[in-house]
Amino acid sequence: MSLPAPNLDDRRFQQLVDEAKRFVQQRCPEWSDHNVSDPGVTLIEAFAHMTDQLIYRLNRVPEKNYLAFLDLIGVKLFPASAARAGLTFWLSAPREAELRLREGTEVSTVSTGQDDRVVFATERELAIVPCEFSALLTQPAGGRPSDRTEELLDGRDVACFTESPQVGDVMLLGLSAAVPNCAVLLALDSEVEGVGVDPRQPPLVWEAYDGDTWLPCEVDSDGTGGLNRPGEVVLHVPAGHAVAAVSGRRAGWLRCRTVSSRPGQPFYSATPTVRAVSAGTVGGTVGALHAETVDEEWIGDSGGTPGQRFPVARPPVLAEPGPLVVEVADGDGWQEWTEVETFGDTGPADPHFTLDRTTGEVAFGPAVREADGTLRHYGAVPAKGARIRVRRYRTGGGRRGNVARGALSVLRSSVPYVSRVANREGATGGVDGETVQSAMLRGPVELRTQDRAVTAADYELLARRAAPSTARIRALAAGPGAAEGGVRVLVVPGVTADAGDRLRFEQMVPPDDLLDTIARYLDDRRPIGARLVVEPPFYQGVTVVARVMARRGVPVGQVRERALDALYRYLNPLTGGPDGQGWPFGRPVQAGEAYAVLQRLPGVELVDHVQLFPANPLTGERGDPSDRVDLDRNALVFSHQHQVRVEEL
Repeated sequence: MSLPAPNLDDRRFQQLVDEAKRFVQQRCPEWSDHNVSDPGVTLIEAFAHMTDQLIYRLNRVPEKNYLAFLDLIGVKLFPASAARAGLTFWLSAPREAELRLREGTEVSTVSTGQDDRVVFATERELAIVPCEFSALLTQPAGGRPSDRTEELLDGRDVACFTESPQVGDVMLLGLSAAVPNCAVLLALDSEVEGVGVDPRQPPLVWEAYDGDTWLPCEVDSDGTGGLNRPGEVVLHVPAGHAVAAVSGRRAGWLRCRTVSSRPGQPFYSATPTVRAVSAGTVGGTVGALHAETVDEEWIGDSGGTPGQRFPVARPPVLAEPGPLVVEVADGDGWQEWTEVETFGDTGPADPHFTLDRTTGEVAFGPAVREADGTLRHYGAVPAKGARIRVRRYRTGGGRRGNVARGALSVLRSSVPYVSRVANREGATGGVDGETVQSAMLRGPVELRTQDRAVTAADYELLARRAAPSTARIRALAAGPGAAEGGVRVLVVPGVTADAGDRLRFEQMVPPDDLLDTIARYLDDRRPIGARLVVEPPFYQGVTVVARVMARRGVPVGQVRERALDALYRYLNPLTGGPDGQGWPFGRPVQAGEAYAVLQRLPGVELVDHVQLFPANPLTGERGDPSDRVDLDRNALVFSHQHQVRVEEL
């Protein structure tokens, strides 16, 4: 691919003539005959013609040559990448038969009339499997399971845990079938209330069994308040759920396990009980991609010559779902051709092609004349007149796909028995294609690194190349006491914040596959003996407690919301800090900064008091109040439950 060259001077012959005549009017007003018959105008046109030739030559140098040199060293524009999101399809009611949603089912955002809808398509088929309740077991901490199914069917109250509940007590619920990637509704009936827990944060976790280990389930809603009253629990079951035998009973198992309570979180003073249980599948979740699929697109007919290039109709071509497959018609049907990165190892008969995903251009192997005069073919040449098509590709991507949670809610086509759809988390991973200006800045660095990681800047550059969807990457030498030559690469994922720039802690943990991708890429490029660790940074929670005086006549609630939004925006690992590019690694947080952020808000008359509290975002535990919170060099700030009290002056 040739990088697009700039046009340094786009003036043409007639424009030059017109400019010269305007100068004549300004500098020599007595010259009034500007007709083409005037000898002076003839001279102007002659010089304009020569200048036009010079401009033509000018446009073929400086930046154009620079881009040509970048092309020679292999610098190519990075293509766009598509955002991903999990879509949950909710049924209008539990069904007795399995429901399958086809791959490519499209869901979009609501049209606002200003922006085009953002469309996502499911990446695979989704099976929503029906289920029923089949068994109930209880298991004390460290003990063996006991089958309580018959007692439940007789209508008796069954204790969920031991008489004096302990951490690790378990209640197991068996389902008639495994329900991977499905949403399950459990209806639990009980007469027991007031078992000592806070219904808003009960010390419970729900898990699903895959036949080997217990996997965490996401709790969508808990109407029982932690088994504290009759109600319904909706769980999202993970992908690995399978039918397995527990205590001699085969079922798709779910379990509810008591866990150690956090500071200030009450534990069970008495065991809850159940007297009736029912279960049903009410939905399912599947991954979706911000892309559209194009099938069997004809891209041209072969001319029978080496080095042919054929563009697809809708670039860019996304890297998903894998290598592109090009098919060339022959007498027996369609022959598959294989995508390669370069033609360096391609023989004369190999059916290979290269693909520029940014422009969507498919290129077949060239023919090169050797020093002895022979012609060497790098790859086979499609026969003259042969039709060429791309079996399938996906197009789209970009930052527009990073929509907030709940934004994908419109089914593009009606799906039977599905009442609604939503993304429970914001979409991530959407990145716009690289610009020419960015490639020009990257070129010298690429030439310096030579695809090898030596310095910290090299590690950061290569890690970003491996995962362009990341928001921030920082490479640090291993700390004191670590082995020499160690490197820590800190990865901050690109996520979409909720309203008011509020981030949830679980959003800031990069997925394992992203870390593995970066680690594998860097492992092939690190020096021998260099120890590499790829991990998320340490997030230091900070809580700001402030008292603010509002100006007379300004609504107190409005000032409070503005103050909270400003604090969450400033103390933010992605958009915070003095420059708005994300809080700097290791930079301490000082109370004076919070004063400044709050004081410049509209409607604030006076910031009366500010205190900082270090906090643990996982447990919610706070430290002692301070005017300064120090961060380690591998740490970033994370806003945790700021509190602002607003009074009218």
